[in-house]
Amino acid sequence: MAVKAKKTHANFQAKQATVKEIEDQIKNAKSLIFLNYKGLNTQEDADLRRKFREANVVYHVYKNNLVRIALNNLGITALDDQLNGTLSVAFSNQDEVAAAKIVKDAKFKDKMSFEFGLIGDQVLSQAEVVRLASLPNKETLIAQLMGLINSGARGIATVVNAVPRNLAVVINAAKK
Repeated sequence: MAVKAKKTHANFQAKQATVKEIEDQIKNAKSLIFLNYKGLNTQEDADLRRKFREANVVYHVYKNNLVRIALNNLGITALDDQLNGTLSVAFSNQDEVAAAKIVKDAKFKDKMSFEFGLIGDQVLSQAEVVRLASLPNKETLIAQLMGLINSGARGIATVVNAVPRNLAVVINAAKK
């Protein structure tokens, strides 16, 4: 009987360590994407994990109950009913859209499906995760915004410079 109690205690400690690991991953992540991974073979799984590593995305398959406990410990209960079935989770640590974009890649999109996601404390539906996957990454969005700001400033500079230039043209025309 003592051996069984020892194994149960060790198992409990291992589960507590896993819950702590999940909590740390959630705290460090900018977004979480929950995926159904049933369609992947071993080689595709290895390719997916390599792409995730390159994008600083942590990818794990955890027991749904341990994920639920970790989320609840962090005050997130909105996902309790959705944590069912064959799920894996991708924690995007630098770019909110990185994990979704990788899965949307042609090689994986037919093999995996988005289930739901989490950004901060906001739960994303499957449709919202699909939209997230179609967004440009943060650097591209910043570049686009800077281009818009720059084009406005360029327009103002052109108009301001046009006044003295046009005045000079009118004066030269009046002299002739």
